[in-house]
Amino acid sequence: MEYILHILVICGIYSILTLSLNLIVGYTGLVSIGHAAFFCIGAYISALLSLNLGMSPWIGLILAGCGAGVLGLVIGTPSLRLKGDYLALATVGAGIIVYQIVKNWVSVTRGPMGLPGIPSFSVFGYILDATWSYLILVISITAISVFVIRRLVIGSYGRVLKSIREDETASQMLGKNTVGYKLQVFVVGAFFAGIAGSLYAHYITFIDPSSFTLLESVTILLMVILGGMASIRGSLVGAVVLVIFPELLRFLGMPSSVAAPVRQMIYGLLLVILMMKRPQGLFGKFRFT
Repeated sequence: MEYILHILVICGIYSILTLSLNLIVGYTGLVSIGHAAFFCIGAYISALLSLNLGMSPWIGLILAGCGAGVLGLVIGTPSLRLKGDYLALATVGAGIIVYQIVKNWVSVTRGPMGLPGIPSFSVFGYILDATWSYLILVISITAISVFVIRRLVIGSYGRVLKSIREDETASQMLGKNTVGYKLQVFVVGAFFAGIAGSLYAHYITFIDPSSFTLLESVTILLMVILGGMASIRGSLVGAVVLVIFPELLRFLGMPSSVAAPVRQMIYGLLLVILMMKRPQGLFGKFRFT
């Protein structure tokens, strides 16, 4: 039972990540392949504030989101003037830079040694160290994330985002500041990724750079594509499927040295099949291009 609860917690954290990336990629049509950078920054900010300053994880949670949002602003300001493959390369580069910083800034992040002993959240003095209690926290924050993102994508604001995705030039001709909208969405997506990073750090209680590689960004993007572009339900389903699926390989008795490459090969095969047979994903409303 404890194992199942653990998987559900991870599903909730990745659901927030997938929702935040779908806002950028699915609803606005921006090709971002460096989303793990915001996940990483959120995790490290929250962990370092708790470990070094004794700050409450609740404050760390908010500051992690804000810190990731600031990073999104820094990265997005120059890169969002690019389009297509050039934007994708810019976000990949940003993800690699953040990864190298946390890996090599040993005096602050401890580099490859990681940060152990990260404290968990507490509510009215009750420490959420039991998996079931942390699951309630994650479900609550996931529900808030779904509500906020849903409010963003419905109504006039969401229609502007979709118009940018479909034809940015036409949107500009209607008087919309498309660069401003794209930057706003990029910052909001980064904010929620930072929130997910904080939840991850305080749940696992140990983080190191290996959890935030480029491969992690690709995995999050695959969750978006699998579930469906511009679909909140698809984001949740994509995250759950790709969190649970690798766990099934454990029951085949494969050694970890074999299971990891097999998982990546299956991910690649799944992506190829999706692009050929259902490019819009399971619940998506438009193709990933």
